[in-house]
Amino acid sequence: MKFISTRGQASALSFEDVILTGLASDGGLYLPEVIPQFSTTDIEAMRGLPYNELAFKIMAPFVDGEVSDVDLKDIIDRSYATFRHDAIAPLVQTGHNEFILELFQGPTLAFKDFALQFLGNLLDFILEKRQQKVVIMGATSGDTGSAAIEGCRHCKHVDIFILHPHKRVSEVQRRQMTTVIEDNVHNIALEGNFDDCQNMVKASFADQSFLPEGRQLVAVNSINWARIMAQIVYYFYAGVAVGSPARKVSFSVPTGNFGDIFAGYLASRMGLPIDQLVIATNQNDILHRCISRNDHSPQPLEHSLSPSMDIMVSSNFERMLFDLHGRDGNVIAKLMEASKSGSITLSDDALARARELFSSYRLNDDEVLEVIAQVYDRTEYLLDPHTAIGVQAARKTRRNKAVPMICLATAHPAKFPEAIQKAGCHDPVLPHHMSDLFDRKEHYQVLDNDIALVHRFISKNIHE
Repeated sequence: MKFISTRGQASALSFEDVILTGLASDGGLYLPEVIPQFSTTDIEAMRGLPYNELAFKIMAPFVDGEVSDVDLKDIIDRSYATFRHDAIAPLVQTGHNEFILELFQGPTLAFKDFALQFLGNLLDFILEKRQQKVVIMGATSGDTGSAAIEGCRHCKHVDIFILHPHKRVSEVQRRQMTTVIEDNVHNIALEGNFDDCQNMVKASFADQSFLPEGRQLVAVNSINWARIMAQIVYYFYAGVAVGSPARKVSFSVPTGNFGDIFAGYLASRMGLPIDQLVIATNQNDILHRCISRNDHSPQPLEHSLSPSMDIMVSSNFERMLFDLHGRDGNVIAKLMEASKSGSITLSDDALARARELFSSYRLNDDEVLEVIAQVYDRTEYLLDPHTAIGVQAARKTRRNKAVPMICLATAHPAKFPEAIQKAGCHDPVLPHHMSDLFDRKEHYQVLDNDIALVHRFISKNIHE
């Protein structure tokens, strides 16, 4: 299996190389050259499989033997052994043909654990084999950082630096990152918003001259292919649980960076019969505006009660554009160059193709609070603010009520107590393994939005 850049100019890479590379040399994102296919018979055989076994079946074609089957199974088993629920991704019914897919059963209570526990173990395997040391630099709007730190804190070949927007993540999210006291873990609170953090990471990948000789940056954001690959699994897991492939299934996905829902798109491409994918956004609604009225113009970023979606530059949307434009890297390169000066406009054909599968909806903070309160009143099920956006978006855009609608619960409500309290619900309780979170010592560095300053901090703190 080879992996190609969305912009068409970079060399194709092997699986292991693409995991260590992040952005392509031409600035694009990597995708598999060929999308693996599963037949109806293949998907029927997935019914009843434990999560780990299903994960192996989905991932193995992408790995294509570069990691042996025995080692891949071991990496998967170790990755999901840290989850608190035996089902790994349990389904809960909240309405007629409406289900919540709980993706917060991992160690940091967010869906990012599915990919980053796996990526941490995979990096450990690859780097040990190569006897190579790397530097992880990542940006987080709240959940990626803690999941990446938890997944990589024990990696002896990795120094990890995570940038989060200062005072723009919840206190629980911040403490999950900053209370991990390890020699190889460094948290940077950047004076700016998430897009500032993400832009700095992208610029650093483009020019890595600030690193010591022999070191390279590795991505943990969803530009890393391993993250998308691991997320495809739970779409198949949930789909077969409600009757696929005999029944179609729909998903509603709270999304800011487009990685999670792009994994759903790939599941569809691989054979899962998905009827509808709902792009659910908060008031930072560039993805909703793009799908609903072909308006992909950046607007000022607003701080919201769903901070993990406070994103205006959705990196993974480029992967979607690549497919919508016939996988023509030259077209994407021109689109991305044009986007630097403003908006992207999709062609009529590309937009029509997108709308065949995708719908979209946006909620503001007041509407989010109403949904949290309403769902709790009727079901006693407590939604976090991101999941609430997914539930209401599903209800407002649903095309066929006979098709099961699965709403992805991307985080545990205890990560966002401010929103839960404002909705008039009881204070959410942290799981017992995190009950002392507010008593733990924090360690992080507040830095100005200055790339030279950040680079000096990183180079000074890399271990020999």
